[in-house]
Amino acid sequence: MEASEATAVQGYDPSQLRELLQVYYTWLFPYDRYFQWLQYGDIGTFSHREFSFTLPGDIYVRYKSFESQEEFERELKKDMPEKIDIGAVFSVQVPPANFKPVQKELVFDIDMTDYDEIRTCCKEANICNKCWKFITVAMKTVDRALREDFGYKHILWVYSGRRGVHCWVCDREARFLNQESRVAVVEYLTLIKGGEHQVQKVKLPNHLHPSISSALNIIKHDFNTLMVEQDFLGTRDQCSKILSFFKDEKKKQELIAEFETQRYSSDTKWSRLVTDLKQQEHVNEVMLQWAYPRLDVNVTKGINHLLKSPFCIHPKTGRVCVPIDFKHLDIFDPMSVPTVSDLCQQLEKSEVGGEEKLRRLMYMKTSLQPYMSYFVRCFLNPLLQSLGTTARGVLVMSDQGNGAHVHVIWSYLSLKYMYCMSGDFKITIPS
Repeated sequence: MEASEATAVQGYDPSQLRELLQVYYTWLFPYDRYFQWLQYGDIGTFSHREFSFTLPGDIYVRYKSFESQEEFERELKKDMPEKIDIGAVFSVQVPPANFKPVQKELVFDIDMTDYDEIRTCCKEANICNKCWKFITVAMKTVDRALREDFGYKHILWVYSGRRGVHCWVCDREARFLNQESRVAVVEYLTLIKGGEHQVQKVKLPNHLHPSISSALNIIKHDFNTLMVEQDFLGTRDQCSKILSFFKDEKKKQELIAEFETQRYSSDTKWSRLVTDLKQQEHVNEVMLQWAYPRLDVNVTKGINHLLKSPFCIHPKTGRVCVPIDFKHLDIFDPMSVPTVSDLCQQLEKSEVGGEEKLRRLMYMKTSLQPYMSYFVRCFLNPLLQSLGTTARGVLVMSDQGNGAHVHVIWSYLSLKYMYCMSGDFKITIPS
């Protein structure tokens, strides 16, 4: 059953967005944690960063930069942007004419609309828990490759607020990749190729790359659920499309005739197809085409490409762009992500006031709390601790109740090289 956006955002009124944003940016936006993340232990990294604000009326303001957290906070409260995008860190503070990008997180964008040709439950901007399974499988596949094939550790997955997810790889080696290396990484992770009218978009070599084998192991775990919930073989056209991957014409015609006379479910048809055709390489091609990640290549390859910021509000749905707890990925429900309306209502029931450091943790008294706790505990703290090997005196903070615990890590600058071997290309990133 298709879930409409109207159902997904019940209780949120877009006409009240400006008033809601005023409350959100005043009391709930996590300025301290946000700044700790994007400065990477160096204030110059933050002050040379490009931000973009989308203002009411679709006014798009690029090349904004801020000298400090305080200036960023003042501007956010003053402009109340409906969307915040994050860009690259430049050689100088933008926008002088001679600036050039020097670093940015390695980012990926997975959007549900790229699955419209295969999902059967929803279309376009609509999503439900059945088709969200495609996003879950894609996240597992990409995350495994980034960690095991490339050795990255500091990876943040963020719900886009509507119909997809964004991935931020924040390791130093990833942030300083040039465009050629970013293209190499995303091409390594791209398997589905071909235009709208091409039926078969995955063709495997005789010997599978280990990364593809690992992807298949992830996909196999969830493919039968997808087969049942999406009814991949529910119609003659769907059966013909999947059977076109196989070469035994006689057996294919026999199966089509049998499927038309017998009321088999899609999973039963799939089992018969796999058993009778005995062509595992083509079974693998079908599973990969129907469940392998579909990445927006342009988002990844351009170091100057903007991407929606975590913790901003999606103006269409009102939902917060929250971090996703990867350890509990299978139970993440995009429909349960809080809206800005939810948060403001919860804030009304809380006592606002007290010391400044407590006031700045008001989000911990709302349904944003578990997302922020995950962000600090599982992403931000490990990231800042890793910076302790490349910088002196990095503050590492974690939320504990209504206060904050601070400890200081001292160490010396270290130099290292990373070599990512994959297929026939090699990426070398000097410190």
